[in-house]
Amino acid sequence: MRKNRFDDADIPFDDVTFTRRLLFELTDVLQDVVGHQEARGFIAIVGARMGDAFNGAYRRAAGRPVLTHEDVADALVDLKRRIGGDFYVMEHNNEEIVFGNRRCPFGAAVEGRPALCMMTSNVFGRIAAENLGYARVAVEEAFATGDNRCVVRVMLQASRRREGNTGREYFHVGADSDPLPARESETEQ
Repeated sequence: MRKNRFDDADIPFDDVTFTRRLLFELTDVLQDVVGHQEARGFIAIVGARMGDAFNGAYRRAAGRPVLTHEDVADALVDLKRRIGGDFYVMEHNNEEIVFGNRRCPFGAAVEGRPALCMMTSNVFGRIAAENLGYARVAVEEAFATGDNRCVVRVMLQASRRREGNTGREYFHVGADSDPLPARESETEQ
C-alpha cells in the first residue's frame, strides 16, 4: 500500500480543530448574514438541545432524577472542564451561582464571536432550570467581547434580578429528552 505523502506533514488539523473551525465558520456566516442578535438565537436553540442532553448525562451519573444545587454547580464546572474550559465557582448560595472562567473552551478564536456565549448561557440555563426550577443567566464578562476572563451569573430566583443585568430566563419545562445518542459503551451496560 502506498504511503500518503501528507501522513507526516505538519498540518494543524485534527478532529478537535476541524470541529472548532466548523463552528467558527458557521458562527461567522450567521453573524454576517442574519446579524449578531439573530445568530445568538440560532445558537441558543443548539445550546438548549445540548443542555438537555448534558442534563440527562449528569442525572444518570448522579443516579437520581433531579440534581441538587451542589450537583448543578459541580456539573457545570465539570462539563466546561471536559470540553477545555477552566470554569470555577466564585460564589454559590441558594439565590445564585457565579462562575468565573480562565480559559474559553473555544480558544482565543472566540474573540469577536459573542454569539457563541449563547451556548454557555443555554447549557447553564437549561441544566439549572430543569433541576432547580428557574434560572436567569447573565454573561457579565466574556473572552468573546474582549474581556480577560468570563463571568457567568446564574440567578436561581426571579427576585435576584440585578439592575442593569437582564440576562436570559430559563424555566423548568420537564425536558427529559436526551437528543444525543448514547455511545456504544453506554448501550452495552
